[in-house]
Amino acid sequence: MGLRRGLLAALPLLIGLALAGSASAIPFGRAAAMPQAAPGAVVKSIGTVQAIQGAALTLKMDSGSELQVLIQSSTRMLRVEPGQKSLSGATPLQLQDLQVGDRVLIIGTSSEGGKAVAAFSLIAIKRSDIAQQQENEETDWEKNGVGGLVKAVDAATGVITITSRVGGVNKTINIHTTPSTILRRYAPGSVKFQDAKPGVFTEIKPGDQLRARGTFSADDTALNATEIVSGSFRNIAGTVLAVDDSANDVTVMDRLTKQPVVVKFTPDSQLRELPQSTAQTIALRLRPKAATQQQAAPGGHPVAAGSSSQASPAVSPEKAEQFNQIVRSLPPIKIDDLHKGDVVMIVSTEGATAGSATAIKLVSGAGPILTAAPAGKQASALQSLWSGFGTSGGGGEEAAEGGSSATTQQAPASR
Repeated sequence: MGLRRGLLAALPLLIGLALAGSASAIPFGRAAAMPQAAPGAVVKSIGTVQAIQGAALTLKMDSGSELQVLIQSSTRMLRVEPGQKSLSGATPLQLQDLQVGDRVLIIGTSSEGGKAVAAFSLIAIKRSDIAQQQENEETDWEKNGVGGLVKAVDAATGVITITSRVGGVNKTINIHTTPSTILRRYAPGSVKFQDAKPGVFTEIKPGDQLRARGTFSADDTALNATEIVSGSFRNIAGTVLAVDDSANDVTVMDRLTKQPVVVKFTPDSQLRELPQSTAQTIALRLRPKAATQQQAAPGGHPVAAGSSSQASPAVSPEKAEQFNQIVRSLPPIKIDDLHKGDVVMIVSTEGATAGSATAIKLVSGAGPILTAAPAGKQASALQSLWSGFGTSGGGGEEAAEGGSSATTQQAPASR
């Protein structure tokens, strides 16, 4: 009983530890993988309620495993609000008040080799409270947030300069940080905001995608950041070498690096296929001006494609956004719709191992688009396209675009 009383007295501290360092929209931080507990050992477990049968709960742990929890007549049950780090504002909770989707912290004695716990304390955050907090978070990110590509990082002053698309215009914004600014970093292989890990300033580099929220200056050219989430995203364009349905990955020969890349897919990855007619229309818009106009030279001879000095390798923001809109309107495809020889464009996170990546978006049927890039200028032209395809700052639905979803909790929306 002395040990139990001691643990109950320490519950406020345990909640603080469980919450510390977690994403602000996510209750109870992810529990570290615990070694298999000996029968009768006191354990702390964090998970989401998957099923309720009488006084027995099934929890899904962050590791993906399940835990059976027995609620006893003596179990102390409390409800706390999202973000609360002590029990000062906790309210009593009844077993019948628990619902599937609630997030709970269990403290009890282990049995069945660590697969079951007899709880003497349960602290819950209700699913409805989580949803409300997520909605509030999204509103605040939308109202007081901005996103874009990192242009420069000044460690001495703590200022990060980004380029962002605001009101259809590219704009430079200085993000000011302080020691109290919350920094998060997308996890390798994940584009979900809830998977973002605590980060450090030195991890942020030019070319990263960044979202920040805080207080804007009067002219909207600077922001004093209270929270930042950033990540490095990889752009891949090339030909599919192999498709492995069972492993949910494809191997692509990247045209820019001339190296094969294994691209993995998750349930959050988006796959689209461009009809050839659409791809050719987009390609015409991307070709150098002289190539599309075929202007007649004196004597009636057409000007050779690509001979104009006006040709530009870059794609305008308007064209990039048009491409982005076209991609969004396409119906989704599955990995088994891809075949060897398909030409694809991919926006991805860096994989956990060298030579691998995790797809955010993939567009198949991109051959005419890649061919349209001027010789020797393909990298810069594709980077411009990718700015619309996967890394724009303009309120799309994916993490790399700055989208937000109450169900997936990906990156917050941009201003």
